[in-house]
Amino acid sequence: MMQRKAGIFIILTVALIGLLLADVCLGSTLISPRALWQQIDEPGSIYRHIFLNLRLPKALTAILAGAALSVSGILMQTLFRNPLAGPYILGVSSGASLGVAFVIMCTSLFGLVSAGAGTVAISAIIGSTLVLLLVMSVAGKVRDNVSLLIVGMMVGAIAGALVNIMQNIANPDALKLFIVWTLGSLSSVGWQELQVMAVVLLVGAMMVIALLKPLNGLLLGENYARALGINIRRTRLGIVLATSLLAGGITAWCGPIAFVGVAVPHLARGIMHTSNHRLTVPACVLLGANLLLLCDCMVSLASYSLSLSLPISTLSSLVAAPIIIYVIMTAK
Repeated sequence: MMQRKAGIFIILTVALIGLLLADVCLGSTLISPRALWQQIDEPGSIYRHIFLNLRLPKALTAILAGAALSVSGILMQTLFRNPLAGPYILGVSSGASLGVAFVIMCTSLFGLVSAGAGTVAISAIIGSTLVLLLVMSVAGKVRDNVSLLIVGMMVGAIAGALVNIMQNIANPDALKLFIVWTLGSLSSVGWQELQVMAVVLLVGAMMVIALLKPLNGLLLGENYARALGINIRRTRLGIVLATSLLAGGITAWCGPIAFVGVAVPHLARGIMHTSNHRLTVPACVLLGANLLLLCDCMVSLASYSLSLSLPISTLSSLVAAPIIIYVIMTAK
């Protein structure tokens, strides 16, 4: 049995390397692996510039985003014991959207300097952080997860309503800029942004590692978890914080990316034939990275063959939504 699981991890790792190579070679300009290898050391090579400054950061962002959203999704599904829970269920994405909408609409309404990528990312972080603080204050007071889930959904609804109000009073240019952000993008992340994002995700990942044992306890129910000596309230706060760091960190720089965090945990549990988080969390990391790299390869193929610039969230929805439908149709 362990050999089979080790084989699965090896296959997923090999697939990740293959998709990474394909992702850096595909795009509006195709680069063969041989040409890339021959010119990677030439300082003035256009292929070197495309690889180092455009495609490699985008591919690494896809790996980090897919892994982070998938892990945060399995955290939420375990916490709420809901197979359709996702990383944005607590309103983190709505808070980020509210922050971005506020900055973009204000710059357009009051004639301020147009919001750049850095300003948009900072506003998304502030918005998601405010929602995080609100949800965590509630998480420390309520006794059951259902109440926390309802509060998170209501906070998201309030943030969404405020965003809709801003959209109605914004000028068309600002509205278009905001809609483009909501569609998600991996191309806006450079090396500087990638370094900051990696630090945020690393902190979230360390928290997830510390939570593996309590997460397995929660699979048996809160009463059994308490009997095992697990502090439910502290575990809940840790899960909420880790999810907010992972999902909020990705949303701040990439925008909302749909369905990955909901679908991948089901794939991980299915191929590993277990709910043990010591196995499903690493599987989520590899599966999520593979899935988003695959989606980015499809975006690059569309850019090359059809001259279309498709948002990453559109492709992730097309790939992951059928998985969710399958789960609903086959759920007992």
